[in-house]
Amino acid sequence: MIATQICDATVAPQYIRFPQDTSLLNEARCKLEVMIDYFCETYKLEKPRTYRKIAHKEYLAFAKSKKPSADKIRDAIKAQLGYVRRDIGYIDGFMSAGYAPVPKFIDNIITIHLLYEQQKHMFDNRTHKVENRIVSISQPYVRPIVRGKSSKPTEFGAKLHLSIDETGFGRIEHISFDAYNEGPLLIDALNAYKYRNGCYPERVLVDQLYRTRDNIKFCKDNGIRISGPKLGRPAKDENIRKKDRKTAAMDNTDRIEIERYFSTAKRRNGMSLINKKRKDTSLTAIAMSVLVTNIFGSFTLAVEECEKMDFKEASNRAGTIV
Repeated sequence: MIATQICDATVAPQYIRFPQDTSLLNEARCKLEVMIDYFCETYKLEKPRTYRKIAHKEYLAFAKSKKPSADKIRDAIKAQLGYVRRDIGYIDGFMSAGYAPVPKFIDNIITIHLLYEQQKHMFDNRTHKVENRIVSISQPYVRPIVRGKSSKPTEFGAKLHLSIDETGFGRIEHISFDAYNEGPLLIDALNAYKYRNGCYPERVLVDQLYRTRDNIKFCKDNGIRISGPKLGRPAKDENIRKKDRKTAAMDNTDRIEIERYFSTAKRRNGMSLINKKRKDTSLTAIAMSVLVTNIFGSFTLAVEECEKMDFKEASNRAGTIV
């Protein structure tokens, strides 16, 4: 068996509503109105004007329109920004006067402040990009991850860089809710392989994104064959070119293993939709999905090996496993 490491990255989608600007601002407005009602009822304060009925009616009229124009979308965002700004002013005024909110409100207040600033910046500058964009008020740690796929160009969840060795076991090399380039992480993954096994793998199977000059140089210096075409002109000898094509075809076939691993983890072991509400529990759910995939993968491998043995040897092997 050739000592092999396969590396690739995927996203574990988080269970959130698709983040439209108008729906996020409307949700923020509703949460702020609940907080205002709490302050007024708890501390016997006079309720300020929030225009909640008008705001709700305007949002419903916009949400029910099938194909709103760009001008209508901009008008709806402008209206919701005004309502949110007014409600934030009331909340800040209450707290400046010494009235304390419920502890569960504090995180939402901070998140809504950041959300309003981001939406106001995008509205004023007529852009849809902002650093550390908030796409969920209840889960503000989730970030948009641009994947470039035709079905899902953007995904929302944790991005994990995963490696698989020659035995089929997957390991999370890096995981983060922020978008990152997995290419520079290849060297760390190879060093981790050496730490676990005492030596570098004979080959590493990756896609084009990993084939940077630094990675290719590192693999060459440590005797690792990285998948993909060699740099420079192709060899003149037809036999060498034929051998290179055969090696490339074998590498592409073997690299499918990590795609199969992702498919199994998502279809059968819960990574397709993470429905946890907290950041730590979401990361735990992803780690458990990888663990379960490894367990069932090792069990399937043991069964396949037993099928190749005779009855007596398979019985002894089964007794050893148990």
